Amino acid sequence: MHSHEPQLPEARGPLSASVLDHLRGTGPLPPPGDIAGSPAYGDDLQLALYLCYELHYRGFAGVPPDLEWDPELLRTRAALEDRFLTALRADATVHQGADEALAGLLVEPVDGTGVSHFLRDTGELWQLREYAAQRSLYHLKEADPHAWVLPRLRGRAKAAMAAVEFDEYGGGRAERLHAQLFADLMTDLGLDTTYGRYLDAARAELLATVNLMSLFGLHRALRGALVGHFATVEITSSPGSRRLAEAMRRTGAGPAAEHFYDEHVEADAVHEQVVRHDVIGGLLEDEPHLERDIAFGVDATEFLEDRLGEALLAHWREGRSSLRTPLSPELTHVP
Repeated sequence: MHSHEPQLPEARGPLSASVLDHLRGTGPLPPPGDIAGSPAYGDDLQLALYLCYELHYRGFAGVPPDLEWDPELLRTRAALEDRFLTALRADATVHQGADEALAGLLVEPVDGTGVSHFLRDTGELWQLREYAAQRSLYHLKEADPHAWVLPRLRGRAKAAMAAVEFDEYGGGRAERLHAQLFADLMTDLGLDTTYGRYLDAARAELLATVNLMSLFGLHRALRGALVGHFATVEITSSPGSRRLAEAMRRTGAGPAAEHFYDEHVEADAVHEQVVRHDVIGGLLEDEPHLERDIAFGVDATEFLEDRLGEALLAHWREGRSSLRTPLSPELTHVP
């Protein structure tokens, strides 16, 4: 897994073009009115927000690290976040209580029709490659935004959250980092494991799922929503990973591709219990007023994941690429 800074992507509209110009030191940032009128889940706004957030991770090649705390850029980021968050609160909010929100995640539909069901039953290797390429923007930083909540928790919630994160980071072993296991999966699928490599190819719906983690992680006021997001990921991961492991085996994707999802079937089944009983339970004991925020985190995560799934399946069922820039049809590595 490469660790150097990723390259800046191509712009997708005036907002992302202005942010890119600012990062290069060649132009002004977009005026607030342009942000307020931009589609909240669209390519342009989601890429602009992703660019702002990435400065808090590994940054970009040629972009000064000091821009992470550039006041003008932070004001622009705040306006982008407000547009995104306002839309999510209006579109995604379903539940008011944490138990009610989590209960829906614990029941697997008998006739599931999501992405993992499709890939398990009829998915082809090229579709698995597209899925992994897009998901690399998520999985190569998967545990990082959740770690930002640790200083904002205490007692039982903090200890339990740290325990689950320790597993996500490989239990102290670099080769077992879950991000590294995903890079190994990508190698089996003939994909470039360079961090951020598939940013230009990724859909707006995928960028939104990654931006949601960063939005919740960077704001102490949204710590409850981040815990809700974390719980959703851990609760839904085990059954979905089982289906994806079967898809990898059926298509002959390779041992590392199978191992990534096999690992998550067992690990996340354990994590689910810890997160529900100790992270959420401990947080609600300390701060019961955060219950609605936890429920919102669950709802927003499900809402954006459903949008992504619908977009992927709409393309794949017609035999079309789901990527903005299709991958080369030839594998660079054959398992």
